[in-house]
Amino acid sequence: MVATRKLLLVEDEIEIQILLGHILSAEGYQVAPTGTVKSALYLLDTRPFDIVVADVNLPDGTGMTIGDKAAEKGIGTVIITGYAFRFEKEDLSRFPYLLKPLRPPELVSAIEREIARAAPAP
Repeated sequence: MVATRKLLLVEDEIEIQILLGHILSAEGYQVAPTGTVKSALYLLDTRPFDIVVADVNLPDGTGMTIGDKAAEKGIGTVIITGYAFRFEKEDLSRFPYLLKPLRPPELVSAIEREIARAAPAP
């Protein structure tokens, strides 16, 4: 049996957070939802995660800050955004990203690719 993947979901729009949480839980992920950079950084420091999915535009910063912290810990990040045009290409190119509205199969595929990419070599 494959172990459940622990996923940190950072989305400030509660309706989207709930929807993505249900979708990803149904796909077998153990989802820890939050809506701010501050709370996400705290969770990254206090709990183990296999992957982070973060909205780029958050009330107290950006998902890239969370992705940078996750990368320090060897954890991959997928960025989701409806505002790609507001960010420099160099910023968004640091992490794989998907544009909203999201299609669940594309999100799950991106997550699995990033988990595989970030996994240590045997």
